[in-house]
Amino acid sequence: MNPQIAQPAGAATDTKTILVVEDADDIRQLLCAVVGRDAHRVLAAADGEEALRLVERAQPDLVLLDVHLPGIDGPEVCRQLRADAATRAVHVLMLTAATEVDDRRRGLEAGADGYITKPFDLQMLLEQVGARLAPAPRPAP
Repeated sequence: MNPQIAQPAGAATDTKTILVVEDADDIRQLLCAVVGRDAHRVLAAADGEEALRLVERAQPDLVLLDVHLPGIDGPEVCRQLRADAATRAVHVLMLTAATEVDDRRRGLEAGADGYITKPFDLQMLLEQVGARLAPAPRPAP
């Protein structure tokens, strides 16, 4: 499967890279379209193995990671990212159904930075993404 890559025309040089990892085609396409609106470079993967390959190659700033994936599941992908010094600092937001409390706990234990529940509110999704991609405040001189 070829990864979907969206690079907005005229994107700024400080463009952030977001990797969307979701096995449902319709949700993956929606997420790519929504987060790509803010001139971010968007990559997409449909399973955990592809996600890990793309992370190594593209070094994204943020991974939107579904819990339930074929092959390597979301929490295991997150654990592998946290175990590698090269990817330890990548922001990871897990995606899961609102009723799956055990999934949320597993993702947080694996090192996820936060959760977005399905069905998700698009504005809240963009706020969560923006908060993770915002530059860290500089200390006062």
